[in-house]
Amino acid sequence: MASELLVAALLHVLVGLVLAALVYQDASLRGSDRSWAFAAATLVFGLLFAVGYYLRRDRIGDLSPDAARSRAPLATRLGDLLRSLFLIVGAFLCAVVVVRLGADLLVGAGLLTRDTLEFRVAGSALQFVGFGVAVAGYLLVTDDWDLIPVRLPSLRGVGLIAVGVVVLLGAQIGIAQLLSHFQVQTAQNQVVATGQQNPRYFLYMIPVTILFVGPFEELVFRGGVQGILRRTWGSTVAIVIASVLFGLVHLVALIGSSGSTLAYITVAAVLGLVLGYLYERSRNLVVPAVVHGLYNTVLFGAQYLAATGA
Repeated sequence: MASELLVAALLHVLVGLVLAALVYQDASLRGSDRSWAFAAATLVFGLLFAVGYYLRRDRIGDLSPDAARSRAPLATRLGDLLRSLFLIVGAFLCAVVVVRLGADLLVGAGLLTRDTLEFRVAGSALQFVGFGVAVAGYLLVTDDWDLIPVRLPSLRGVGLIAVGVVVLLGAQIGIAQLLSHFQVQTAQNQVVATGQQNPRYFLYMIPVTILFVGPFEELVFRGGVQGILRRTWGSTVAIVIASVLFGLVHLVALIGSSGSTLAYITVAAVLGLVLGYLYERSRNLVVPAVVHGLYNTVLFGAQYLAATGA
């Protein structure tokens, strides 16, 4: 099927980005002045192989009549893809507006003082409230309230939450060990940089990530983007595209070189695949939202312990 071909292509790009990051880092460590050239060659070679497969795919076999009929028209699929991208852009624009207005109101009311740790924490919470405003606006305009299923998790959902947290933490540790083995550095998130300067920030961010970051990021990328794409692209493609976009948007919060940034984005996309799979298995946004929040909580707790030497 065409959707399976697209999934293979996207996964191929993800793997290619990982390999390109490894090659770039290794060449840089060896003092090469052509690190980018080696990394680009690695990625281009992989893409050429994928294109070659696409051009020769008819030699492998034709689509069955049932599969051909089940595919949505290309224009419809592209329209849903653009709709998903507009939703992400709208979420960030709403976040900017909500942060600006909300911060001014809190400062004007005497509840916060600018340039303080508490002000920064409030800004983080308001940013994700802006995400929620964007999705609510989309659902209101489209009258598509059935797009995002939300309910109390069943016993099976609780089990998926527990398994999801363990899998995410295991994947994080495994990927970190792999990158360390190949001496690949990942970029640093601005949240971590702030917390290392003032460890109390990590503690403040724990309730923020449970109440705002996890729920509203999942609302945008799993509930909104993945939900929109699922209808015309299918579940598998929707998970992959939403995960790639989830990884890419972290670019705005990263500190580091191009190679380390690429590694971080790839890791975030891989973790997004797990969250997307959990959403499809449960069809309940609460499941990936809780997993995301608890996963971040463990990371913030570990960062606090490391920063304070506890």
